[in-house]
Amino acid sequence: MISIFTAGGVAILVAGFGTPLLLRFLVKWRIGQHVREDGPGSHAAKQGTPTMGGIAMLAGMLAGYVLGHVGTNASFTRSGWLVVLAVLATGVIGAADDWIKVSRRRSLGLNKRAKASLQLAVAIGFGLAAMYWAGIDRAVSFTRFDFPNFVLPVGWYVLWCVLVIVGGSNSVNLTDGLDGLAAGSSAFAFSCLALIGYWQFRHFGIYHVSHAIDLALVAVSMAGACVGFLWWNAAPARIMMGDTGSLAIGTGIACLGLSMNVTLLIPIIGGLFVVVTLSVVIQVIAFRIFHTRVFRMAPLHHHFELLGWPETTVTVRFWIFSGLCTALGLGLFYADYLSASGTLR
Repeated sequence: MISIFTAGGVAILVAGFGTPLLLRFLVKWRIGQHVREDGPGSHAAKQGTPTMGGIAMLAGMLAGYVLGHVGTNASFTRSGWLVVLAVLATGVIGAADDWIKVSRRRSLGLNKRAKASLQLAVAIGFGLAAMYWAGIDRAVSFTRFDFPNFVLPVGWYVLWCVLVIVGGSNSVNLTDGLDGLAAGSSAFAFSCLALIGYWQFRHFGIYHVSHAIDLALVAVSMAGACVGFLWWNAAPARIMMGDTGSLAIGTGIACLGLSMNVTLLIPIIGGLFVVVTLSVVIQVIAFRIFHTRVFRMAPLHHHFELLGWPETTVTVRFWIFSGLCTALGLGLFYADYLSASGTLR
């Protein structure tokens, strides 16, 4: 427990105090956000806001994870490092995307093929390393490895990792459209995963996740980094996380779900990200097939902006929805624990 509090506290401090230092550097070198021309008109004022704030979040996560082990009985594991490395790798991809936007002064960074290829490489690398290096179970599971007790063959497991990781990283990227929205919502998800990891550690006989406490440290470090960054990213945002942060956050949630054997629970815990992504899918399908729009603008948060909701109202209400999704996911996890522990007795 001490290691979890230490990791979270360090992550908050490093991200919280590191962000203004990064902000000064970004302002000095004029590394600012380029707003998409087809977005809501109210977002034009955000043009030039410093971006790539995800760097501070990654620093907070890494510092929290490493220092959370100091002076405690918690030990580093291959599973924990694998998740950390996957998060850092997609953070680098996001940083490259952000840098191209800034250097070429446009709202589009890496082309779709290059970005997808790099994300695919990270996801495939994670899947192979999970099996052959970290020893992570290949089960497609809801709340524990034997529920619903469906183990994938090697090739299909790698494909599953690709679907979960690429989908997860892009869903958070789509949600990162309003000040503080992605950071606040992600803090809920990571806090939930930290609790799940700690519970799995305390009840190894049910979950059989030998690396659970180390994964909990990764999760609480990510939660702390999101909270520390949110201090500066809340409306009106002084800095944006950029793809550097959003891609890393989505990858972290996905990889933790795979490593903790709660992959099928992730769409519930991260329900907001799923809904926002579905809004984009529905909008694209409706426009291409029926030549009409279901929403005034996608992703969904822009639709509510165009309905006249102030940006802060949209953000806070989406946070509430995210919190409810997290509570539902945690409730389902605990209900299954009661069922499983009753069976064991």
